[in-house]
Amino acid sequence: MGCGTSVAIENQGRPSEVAIKAAVLIQRWYRRYVARLEIRRRYTWNIFQSIEYAGEQDQLQLSSFFSFMLDNFTQLNGNGPDLISHLLDSAVDPVTEEVRQCKYEQIVVPDSYSGPRLSFPLSVTDTNTLLSAFKEQQTLHGKYVLQLLHETQKFLKQMPNVIYLSSSYAKEITICGDLHGRLDDLLLIFYKNGLPSAENPYIFNGDFVDRGKKSIEIIIILFAFLLLYPDHMHLNRGNHEDHIMNLRYGFTKEVMQKYKTHGREILQLLQDVFSLLPIATIIDNKVLIVHGGISDKTDLYFLSSVERHRVKSALRLPKRSLDHTDVCCSRSSSRQSRRARVDSPCSTGRMKRKKKSRLTKQSSSSSSSSSSSASSVCSPRASCRATPRHPPPSPRLPSPVDMLQVPFLDSIVSLALPEPPKEELEWRQIVDVLWSDPKNQNGCSPNSFRGGGCYFGPDVTQRLLKKHGMCLLIRSHECKQEGYELCHNGQVITIFSASNYYEEGSNRGAYVKLGPELIPRFFQYQVSRSTRKLTLQQRVSVAESSALKALQEKLFAHRSELMAAFQQYDINNTGRISTNEWAQVVESVLRLDLPWRTLRPRLVRLASDGNVEYESCFENISAGQPIPQVTPNLAETMYRYRTDLEIIFNIIDKDHSGQISIEEFRQTWKLFSSHLGVDVDDQAIDDMARSIDFNKDGSIDFNEFLEAFRVVHKLDMKEQQQG
Repeated sequence: MGCGTSVAIENQGRPSEVAIKAAVLIQRWYRRYVARLEIRRRYTWNIFQSIEYAGEQDQLQLSSFFSFMLDNFTQLNGNGPDLISHLLDSAVDPVTEEVRQCKYEQIVVPDSYSGPRLSFPLSVTDTNTLLSAFKEQQTLHGKYVLQLLHETQKFLKQMPNVIYLSSSYAKEITICGDLHGRLDDLLLIFYKNGLPSAENPYIFNGDFVDRGKKSIEIIIILFAFLLLYPDHMHLNRGNHEDHIMNLRYGFTKEVMQKYKTHGREILQLLQDVFSLLPIATIIDNKVLIVHGGISDKTDLYFLSSVERHRVKSALRLPKRSLDHTDVCCSRSSSRQSRRARVDSPCSTGRMKRKKKSRLTKQSSSSSSSSSSSASSVCSPRASCRATPRHPPPSPRLPSPVDMLQVPFLDSIVSLALPEPPKEELEWRQIVDVLWSDPKNQNGCSPNSFRGGGCYFGPDVTQRLLKKHGMCLLIRSHECKQEGYELCHNGQVITIFSASNYYEEGSNRGAYVKLGPELIPRFFQYQVSRSTRKLTLQQRVSVAESSALKALQEKLFAHRSELMAAFQQYDINNTGRISTNEWAQVVESVLRLDLPWRTLRPRLVRLASDGNVEYESCFENISAGQPIPQVTPNLAETMYRYRTDLEIIFNIIDKDHSGQISIEEFRQTWKLFSSHLGVDVDDQAIDDMARSIDFNKDGSIDFNEFLEAFRVVHKLDMKEQQQG
């Protein structure tokens, strides 16, 4: 009996065959479930990132329009230079530091003001007061903001382009990435890691502003700690510390809304402060910290000597460089005009060929993958986006290949292209440092996805680090799902500190700490009010829904182009094409580089024969409140450029009344359509202007006007009605 009992106990300990099969089935189901969830998470991320980078390309186009507008827009009110002139051209109505100081010293803070008050030089009490006030949603008075910016400007003027630090004076140095106006993330970092101090130094690696709603509060806090601990608080410039970027991504609007009286002065002073921020920081001569990255042309010695304050915006060539280009062009055109005087068909034909060859050379040099030609801020999506009228010249240095073939008499004379002026070379170096991204493949190529900077490979990283005796490059500039990422065999670290960047729960934030051993330690976090209560599937679903809505809006904005392309495949007008044809068309028009076949079930319906009913991708979205007088083509143009028009209208609306004159509307829209090459009849613009002057007083409420061109999701409307 003893033996029988032991056998029974042993059998009880073994799982039965049925239980094993059940466990295997559950395991397989769970793996498939996790795999499907991961696919959804990845394509959601790809959608967000592709649309973000496409928006940056749109911004580059808008910045070229601002330059065009600055040259062509006539001041209708005659009240002196307008805000756009101040923002885009520092030579317009320059204000000396003494005049600015007198202005803010004369500002009176009323007794009714209940917010924080600052006294200079700042103390720990002042920074603690600011932190407490911003937690309670209070606003710092404009006088103190101007004074803080003025003191910051004076301090930054004394700083070099590249800051050299030593880790021997502190246990660890904390490096933070992009914050993008998310004050909660900054406060959480300070809560977890401690406030800046002599024992707790910080480096913030650019992109403090834009996108988030608390950008001005963030730079006030960072600048206050910079003045309080100048040897232990360090700020690098990012690509969003740029007044033209701020026009599109919200910081300009935020400042003007929070500081209606002193907003213009604050923005003008910030333009100077941003241009004075250091470009790079180096720890122990071993770790290089820049916002974006490097290129094969990056020269740290040259970067240390550039006059960084001249580069007010990385989106515009320096003024002297543009003048130099214009002079060269004018000389060239004068020579061409003299040769064109020869009344000979042969001469005319040669002239045309010469112009064509020049264009070909410029195009080929711009697309070279062995050079950092991405420094030229351009848009590669020529098929669906307008290109600047006067793109900056290719930023390559003269080489034997870059020879200009000039017909002279009956022979060909080769002339070396003139070396770019110093201002342009400095601009290119700064653009590469602020805008570039790493890639896995060797080499350096134009960053065609963003439209500015370059992609640099592991060989480029290794070469620069070896040249300067370094071991690590830390950069930011890219949102990462875990808040950080290592690449290039661990030689490049990307750190991103804005959690929930795309959507609630979309990503974590992180910061990295370096001690004397220079071994990085990463700390992750996520500001969360609701996501902790959600399951992983629910978090993915929320982010996926938001991404798909943004993608549907993109489809709607390009409806006519898509329909024309769909119908080329649909010869018999059946309303159906194959999935492969649908995916090819959508990618050729939108150029977002997305997995369209994977996304197809979320965007479009299949017919019974397995083909795609291509018109169904527009079913769930519609116009807000269409204006009858606006033609469909003009309406689609308005949908596509709605954000750009809102920025332009806000610039023209100096008194922030929400209204502009019909004449201002007409002139601005004509310039905009002319610059973009959009074929819009002048009569259509006039009819539209009159139709939206609802009370016939000669003014247009452009907020109402833009609301008519807002995309509405029908499913959201149904949910609201049911609610």
